[in-house]
Amino acid sequence: MPATKSVKKKTNTVTTRKKKSRATKKAGTKPAVTKKVVKKKASKKKRAPSKKAARKKRSLGDVFLGPIHGIEPYIIKRGEEYMSKAQVKHFRDILQSWKNELIEHVDGTVHHMQDEAANFPDPSDRATQESEFGLELRTRDRERKLLRKINLALLRIDDGAYGYCEETGEEIGLKRLEARPVATLCLEAQERREMAERQFRDRDDRYR
Repeated sequence: MPATKSVKKKTNTVTTRKKKSRATKKAGTKPAVTKKVVKKKASKKKRAPSKKAARKKRSLGDVFLGPIHGIEPYIIKRGEEYMSKAQVKHFRDILQSWKNELIEHVDGTVHHMQDEAANFPDPSDRATQESEFGLELRTRDRERKLLRKINLALLRIDDGAYGYCEETGEEIGLKRLEARPVATLCLEAQERREMAERQFRDRDDRYR
């Protein structure tokens, strides 16, 4: 009898070990529980004010940046009418200052060319000088044409026609006049004229 008891004990211990090993295997084979990652909603970024909105805010007191021919940009006052006395004076000052600059520049270039004319006896040096003088003369010719436009703009100020389109009679606009004080056409009329000139050029090129 004692022998049979010891055998039973051994079998019991073996079976318990097998059960434990199975239990551990089952525990090891269990799928790992995946934790759900909760994504935080990104905080909405505040949109920067659009350029159009910025332009609307600045429309009443619009400032034109950068001095023009030594004249500070014009600041539009609230409720100010187009081509007021202050605006007319502003553009007259710009045109007159621009005119004086051009006259001084043209005169200085002419005197410089006269002084340098006899300083290069060598033929190759003279050829280089003549080509440089040719460029200078073309530049001076453009400046003389610009002087004529400035004088015409000053006459339009005297006549009360300055700032209005010659074709449509509409306002040219202060921004356009600040950029080009000798402008005689509003932007739409200028674009139409340039388009017509391109069409004529294309037609002429076809018949050449």
